[in-house]
Amino acid sequence: MTNVSVGILSDTHGKLDTRVRDAVNSCDHIIHAGDIMGASVLSQLQPRIGLHAVAGNNDVAAVWDAAEADVVNALPKQLKLELPGGLVIVEHGHRLGNYPDHDQLRWDHAEARLVVYGHTHKRIIDRNTEPWVVNPGAAGETRTHGGPSCLVLYASDKEWVIEEKVFTETRAA
Repeated sequence: MTNVSVGILSDTHGKLDTRVRDAVNSCDHIIHAGDIMGASVLSQLQPRIGLHAVAGNNDVAAVWDAAEADVVNALPKQLKLELPGGLVIVEHGHRLGNYPDHDQLRWDHAEARLVVYGHTHKRIIDRNTEPWVVNPGAAGETRTHGGPSCLVLYASDKEWVIEEKVFTETRAA
């Protein structure tokens, strides 16, 4: 049986919390669900197999450093990642407004086992029905709602388990 670990983060807004970085860098894959806002964030993410990132509403060339235009312009709006036991579909979620409807995400991505989105900065794990819908919360310093966070998905052909990782908020001295 193949087991794969996937670190899931979002909304770094140019600053990646080092505790989140350390938590996801031990994974096989890393998914960044948008609002990256800098190539330096992506360069800190070092998964064993693959880095997968989508563009958020702030991931546009006008917001990023001009020297990084090629990086931001290459980010897809949506991506699919095949894992043992199913498909993960990732989008930032802003196309659905400030409060993306999980039923709409499920309808739009019915072929998935898991839909990952960001945008709201609020960590949510909705396993009420398939596909599951998750938001890892904010992994940077902006609107972390109690502290930076991420998720780790452990996927096998038989079972998927999601672990929450929430770190205490740090305050500048």
